Amino acid sequence: MIVFCRTPRRTLTAALLVDRNEVVPMVMMWNVLGRVGAVVLGLSLPSMVLAQAAVPRPWDDKTLSPQQRAELVVKEMTLDEKIALIHGYGMPMEVTGPSESSGGAGGNAGVPRLGIPRIEMADAAYGVTRSASNGRYSTALPSVLGAAASWDPQSAYTYGKLIGTELRLQGYNMTLGGGVNLTREPRDGRTFEYAGEDPLLAGTMDGHLMRGEQDQHVLGDIKHYAMNDQEDGRFAVNSIIDKRSMRESDLLAFQIALEIAKPAAVMCSYNRVNGDYSCENDYLLRDVLKRDFQFQGFVVSDWGGTHSTVKASHAGLDMEQPEDFFYGAAMKAAVESGKVSAAELNDHVLRILRAEFASGVVDDPPQKGVVDVDAGNHIAQALAEKSIVLLKNKSNILPLDATRPMTIAVIGGHADQGLITGGGSAQVDPPGGSPVPPPPPGNGIFDAFIRPAFSRDAPLAAIRAEFPNARVVFDSGSDPATAAEIARKADVAIVFGYQWSAESVDLKTLDLGPDQDALISAVGAAQPKTIAVVESGGPIVMPWHDKVATIVEAWFPGIRGSEALARVLSGAVNPTAKLPVTFPMTEADLAHPSHNDAPVASQPRMEKGMDLHAIMKQMGDGYPAFPENYSEGLKVGYKWFDAEGKTPLFPFGFGLSYTTYAYSDLTVEPASEGLTVHFTVRNTGSRPGDEIAEVYAALPSAAGEPPHRLVGWSKLALSPGESKEATITVDRRMLSVFSEKRDDWEVVPGAYRILAGSNSRDLGLEKTVSLK
Repeated sequence: MIVFCRTPRRTLTAALLVDRNEVVPMVMMWNVLGRVGAVVLGLSLPSMVLAQAAVPRPWDDKTLSPQQRAELVVKEMTLDEKIALIHGYGMPMEVTGPSESSGGAGGNAGVPRLGIPRIEMADAAYGVTRSASNGRYSTALPSVLGAAASWDPQSAYTYGKLIGTELRLQGYNMTLGGGVNLTREPRDGRTFEYAGEDPLLAGTMDGHLMRGEQDQHVLGDIKHYAMNDQEDGRFAVNSIIDKRSMRESDLLAFQIALEIAKPAAVMCSYNRVNGDYSCENDYLLRDVLKRDFQFQGFVVSDWGGTHSTVKASHAGLDMEQPEDFFYGAAMKAAVESGKVSAAELNDHVLRILRAEFASGVVDDPPQKGVVDVDAGNHIAQALAEKSIVLLKNKSNILPLDATRPMTIAVIGGHADQGLITGGGSAQVDPPGGSPVPPPPPGNGIFDAFIRPAFSRDAPLAAIRAEFPNARVVFDSGSDPATAAEIARKADVAIVFGYQWSAESVDLKTLDLGPDQDALISAVGAAQPKTIAVVESGGPIVMPWHDKVATIVEAWFPGIRGSEALARVLSGAVNPTAKLPVTFPMTEADLAHPSHNDAPVASQPRMEKGMDLHAIMKQMGDGYPAFPENYSEGLKVGYKWFDAEGKTPLFPFGFGLSYTTYAYSDLTVEPASEGLTVHFTVRNTGSRPGDEIAEVYAALPSAAGEPPHRLVGWSKLALSPGESKEATITVDRRMLSVFSEKRDDWEVVPGAYRILAGSNSRDLGLEKTVSLK
């Protein structure tokens, strides 16, 4: 009996059924378009698959290692099956027809004949995306940068665990979250998807987040590898930077995250690095990722980020997404002609299969179900409460007494309707749609897909619920004079400002815009007890800083961010979060005071009748390169401000509390692989709180490093008057520099100052040790 299976656009596979226990594949190329069809002669396809599944296969043996199981599968695969495994099938993926796809961003065909499921991928930075279009619901968590502000690896794990759980319930077995690019350019539109400016903090938080996802038996992903630090011109920009600076900044963050999570995949980025596209960059993929980092998973291209067949394959790209412009028929021809060896192709395939076995997606495939909305809301609120940063609290205006009768003026920011959310492929659809209609789309190639959206979680309602004895009034802030008069008559004013950011477009400036800045200034001038609440994807400048008594950074706080904020305002939650990025006084203080705008020729072109397929084809064809010189090198974020003697508005690691802490008794001891640091932290205030105690190292001058770097931290829960000892093990690598000459890490002999305190600019404890 023969079964013919027609797959989208590419192949006709004929399977000859010798008997009910064996299938001999015969594959013929048939260039066709259209949806799946099947002609079954003598036995239906489902019957044949069931007959196969009844017979145990060698790779079903779970006592074998993922590597061994993958090797057994590769030996049984045909060339066409291997090719089908290393490329996508459109966006959304349609391998066997839309009714069987989960509607995600992409995936592959799997090897059904051998029991290897197709990979179904979904974007999932702060929650699973595209749920509304697929008739589903996803929990919108706080932004990744907000989660990083907790400095809490366990919270990051919880964050990832929820996303992994909801991915599986929606039929997905691979996440496309895991952003770990450092904040070199704070105007980057995707700053909210990443975990800050320091490699140790970002790598640690993102690693535990991805570990939480993978533990739910989904394929994990870390991205965007590498130096993808701006969105404008991202398809063409050539990031120019020396190897040492790369290894000690962005690449170190990736390395730390990879060591913690051991993810299935790394997504290479759109940009070029020192001349070569990231997805065909031999140094990044072969030399660093696969050799030095010993990465065992597979490299997947960003969507439309593949630009060649042979060069990309040689460099180490394992999978093209979302289509097959270079890794479909072109790859087959390259293999048949010997331009790509069979061994090289097998390595791509083996890495994908090994990751599938290691992650559990083969043995424990997703089972579609209904998301637990209440559980997700509870987790989202708990995470938001740990992410909100108190930046200023003059005269201890906060916390407000929730039992006191008073008048609270809530002003601006659409606070009567919802909270702003991060846009682009990370966008989690607000249930019921955005309560604030987005502006009409522009003429950009992605403008129809990337538009501002608000959650339906209104701060006004949450504040009224938290302060039942207060009279809470609202003003839109459209007229600053009217808003100021309402604020003047109230006992306290809470003025909201927001800054939307999204994939594909960078911020032009770091301020909130002239209208919002004027509103906050006017309210602050009228009411001495003004609390400014900022919803932003990253750091902002605050020309109104001196006009308000209190400043609260809420980030993009997620579906229960309003409730979390209200509890912080009332003191039901004592804020503990600290900044994972530096807030500058002005943009003139940044390493790049002016944004590097992409030339017109290097930008995507929107042409009449273009669909996603045509857009991806255009991106694969490429655009003229333009340079971004990262001449600041090692000096990222706070390291730049320290080295250049610039005073930030709020330093890295800064965050206030409703209590106070004292540090004492620092000791430093040699350890087998670094140092062990001990010191005491005491709660000197009247409220219980959690203090994030930070440790930095200043290397010898011969090392040629910025003044100091974060090398560890400890989060301590302390009751009033309680003292605890913080013990922090400092890895030797965090005390090392990367030697381009040796192509390895080395400790520069000399005196190392170990500093401890509450933030990067408040380090009251110091000890000097000698290292060789």
